[in-house]
Amino acid sequence: MIQEPYATMVYVAVYTGLRASELVGLRWRNVHEDSITVDERCCRGDWGAPKSEASNATVAVNAAVIERIQALKSLVVEVKAGCAVRKYTAVKSAGPDDLVFQSLSKGAPMRDNNILVRHIKPAAKPLGIPWVNWQVLRRSFATWLKLSGADVKDAQALMRHSRASTTLDIYQQHVPESQRRAVDKLTLLSPLVN
Repeated sequence: MIQEPYATMVYVAVYTGLRASELVGLRWRNVHEDSITVDERCCRGDWGAPKSEASNATVAVNAAVIERIQALKSLVVEVKAGCAVRKYTAVKSAGPDDLVFQSLSKGAPMRDNNILVRHIKPAAKPLGIPWVNWQVLRRSFATWLKLSGADVKDAQALMRHSRASTTLDIYQQHVPESQRRAVDKLTLLSPLVN
């Protein structure tokens, strides 16, 4: 199991397709009632613009994602420190320019590689997932969009890709069960069969 606030980071990644650098650079002003705006990113201490022009966008997100993010404001996290337990607020300050995901001790930007090595990979191992990284979460989001029947242009917009071919060829993965459902749906649509 992944501890908070890292579990919420993974949750947001899985249900929004945000890149790790976009999660780390997410500010409270970018979290809206039913959407998230990506207008900057932070990769291991380096701040910059989103990856591409298409990446700089506001995307729709499920209300549960927004609720989970907002819950961080009241979250207190316990961290073992030798024999003692230290308590930290997950959010030190929630002003518009403050980070949503803040380091527990200082409120500074988190480091995506530390979260991956210390929290995500150890949680994946007992589940029999031998290899995982942040992009796997992004690809899962793209694949789930496909399985849910999302139009490729909608998936492209939610993934914030410049071209639909990137979404189709690189991110959306082959799932045999979805092929079976597609073939089975054909019989429902065809007047020749009935």
